[in-house]
Amino acid sequence: MEGNRAHVVVIGGGISGLAAAWFLRQGTSERVKVTVLEGGSRVGGKLYASEVAGVSVDAGAEAMLARRPEGKDLARAVGLGDDLVSPGTTRSAVYTRGALRFLPKGQVMGVPADLTELAKSGIVSPGGLLRVPLDQILPPTLVRTDVSVAAYIRARMGAEVVERLVEPLLGGVYAGRADMLSLEATMPRVAAVARSERSLLSAARQLVEEAPKDAGPVFTSLKNGVGGLPEAVAKASGADIRTGVTVRELRRTGSGWQLVTGPVPRPEIIEADAVIVAVPGTPAARLLGVEVPKAAKELARIDYASMAVVTLAYPLSAFPEPPASSGYLVPPVEGRPVKAVTFSSVKWPHLSRDLVILRCSIGRIGEEHLLQREDTELVSLAMAEMADVMGAHGLPVDTRVTRWGGALPQYNVGHLDRVARVRSAVALQPGLAVCGAAYDGIGIPACVGTARTAAARILDHLSQRGE
Repeated sequence: MEGNRAHVVVIGGGISGLAAAWFLRQGTSERVKVTVLEGGSRVGGKLYASEVAGVSVDAGAEAMLARRPEGKDLARAVGLGDDLVSPGTTRSAVYTRGALRFLPKGQVMGVPADLTELAKSGIVSPGGLLRVPLDQILPPTLVRTDVSVAAYIRARMGAEVVERLVEPLLGGVYAGRADMLSLEATMPRVAAVARSERSLLSAARQLVEEAPKDAGPVFTSLKNGVGGLPEAVAKASGADIRTGVTVRELRRTGSGWQLVTGPVPRPEIIEADAVIVAVPGTPAARLLGVEVPKAAKELARIDYASMAVVTLAYPLSAFPEPPASSGYLVPPVEGRPVKAVTFSSVKWPHLSRDLVILRCSIGRIGEEHLLQREDTELVSLAMAEMADVMGAHGLPVDTRVTRWGGALPQYNVGHLDRVARVRSAVALQPGLAVCGAAYDGIGIPACVGTARTAAARILDHLSQRGE
């Protein structure tokens, strides 16, 4: 307690922690002091933009789902509503079997719903195409417990649909592997039908038919990149934002919580009435190890994938034909170092300025060896990808390499149960909450959603104490 105000400390200055601070302010006005402690030199976590060829381009996440309201609503609330932009196109492709092939119409995270469209795409071979309709006559594969994405979809539609459609789409989101990722956590709509439907193809058709036809664009961004969102949220939160501060210990006291920061020889003690832990699973496990060991044990089991984003800016003349799609994905079975390419200046036309600006994502779970290469080598890999696939020639006018070590939590089989156990253990500790990408989704809206829930828990705790 500071004076007559309760003190809430948020550990972690990514979008989840900053959003939590903002939600706390909305619920308490001036009655609560909020401090955000960020170990890095800046806030924002994986949301960060910098200039490439004089254009502000995201180096981390470059879009947020528009059909989940939390991200857009937060942007509007902190004064960025007029900066929201829609993509010029969302048509994307897969590089497979030696060519770029557009994703078929009528699919759910790579699960085909229309055999004619799948055939037209050419993504799977004739043999792979013939395997898919067997789904309609095979005995049911009813899912009673969580299974991997690959196990279920392979059983229904064959290996090629998994390898050349589902795998690259999941890899683009999680940088993970379909044989490890949880069906329940990563494809909940498919998991729901897997519990009752005999045919996955029929179920996918139903899901496509049920999807709203006039829901607007799937994605949105900001004019200067979603990397500008954290600073706006930080400012609007009114919180005391401290960067370069790593919390080493978290202890319960008789009246609240005590945080130990600073170097070991000269520790700084911070007292708090409540704490929100908004850091990834590994550091969260370390902080909760003493007071909430059950939650710490579960958080420590969440794997994280590392990746690098190589941004290139080419003159238009470097391409025989300017890119016309938003980008393409690359299945692991192709054996290429680049797993995804986003043509940023096509997807977001306001970035073009007579340049082709693109981002190459390198690295999946288990491919850390690729990321041990120097920046110049990663740029060379990206340029080779553009030369081979897009026919680009000459040198880019500017490049940027951004490394994201341990950036993407892996929602492996059993993830939802693991998260439930974490929350159950944390719920036993008054004045403590958790939020972030490790729990309910790795996108911006999902992270904001966990922040809102965490802030509500803390506000409820403070109100019960009469603060």
